[in-house]
Amino acid sequence: MGKWSNLAQHVLEGHELSEDEALSILNCQDDELLELLQGAYKIRHHYYGNKVKLNMIINTKSGLCPENCGYCSQSSISTAPIEKYRMMDKDSIVKGAEQAYKMNVGTYCIVASGRGPSNKEVDQVVSAVKEIKDKYNLKVCACLGLLQPEQAAMLKAAGVDRYNHNINTSENHHESITTSHTYADRVNTVELIKEHGISPCSGVIVGMRETKEDVVSMARSLRILDADSIPVNFLHAIDGTPLEGTKELNPRYCLKVLCLMRFINPSKEIRISGGREVNLRSLQPLGLYPANSIFVGDYLTTAGQEGSADHQMLKDLGFEIDFVPVDAATC
Repeated sequence: MGKWSNLAQHVLEGHELSEDEALSILNCQDDELLELLQGAYKIRHHYYGNKVKLNMIINTKSGLCPENCGYCSQSSISTAPIEKYRMMDKDSIVKGAEQAYKMNVGTYCIVASGRGPSNKEVDQVVSAVKEIKDKYNLKVCACLGLLQPEQAAMLKAAGVDRYNHNINTSENHHESITTSHTYADRVNTVELIKEHGISPCSGVIVGMRETKEDVVSMARSLRILDADSIPVNFLHAIDGTPLEGTKELNPRYCLKVLCLMRFINPSKEIRISGGREVNLRSLQPLGLYPANSIFVGDYLTTAGQEGSADHQMLKDLGFEIDFVPVDAATC
């Protein structure tokens, strides 16, 4: 076996990567990339075989956010010309779930911009989730920002399976990206949802002028948080945001980041998320050797690949869509 396959075997036996080992993945020479992917796939296959989980976002509230996150077109400091609207009604949210069901999507993600939801907005989501659970065999993930304990309890009681709140970047780099909330605010939200028995989803955005050490720190932080699902976003720099014009990524480095996430969080759902189309480009299929999950359809304010193209990609790879009814699934 080569060195990456050997390292993968050690990880399967319980080894945790050292700092040097983690950085060596990000610094892997391009002519070793296929061997690195083989090592990551060895771990991925052990836990997930050739199955791929599909996720779909509905942006239920767009813009109008008081936060100053530098990557986000919906923030208070963004001048990007995006559509802005208040919380969708229940029927619109449920209709989105119908579309997700028809696309064999396993997890339907209800996302709303803002620092955190009002009680009225939570009531609206709760009402929609109850109807979605009655009609479709879908996992539901909510992403509504910072939560109050009573709001988390309401979402759990309604049947929300998972809650997403990304750490986005490393603790060291956080203030370079936003100052309107702290890194601890994000960690505390993930801990709160765990306390209420909701599966934690937390991930990152790579390509925001962070160092490779920051990327390793992100991966380790998510291991400590014990996030069940880890969305890995690659910055799609939007004109009108502070990170406008940032182009630090290439497809090979993106693949190395996905491998790092798999080596450090071997048993977790690693999801290729926003920016995969513009950053992985023609190498998108290779991303599913370390990752076992993708978003289909559009993202929050940017367009994704056509769902039919994603389904064809999975078919061409010989991978199987993992669509499990909620009552048979583990979160």
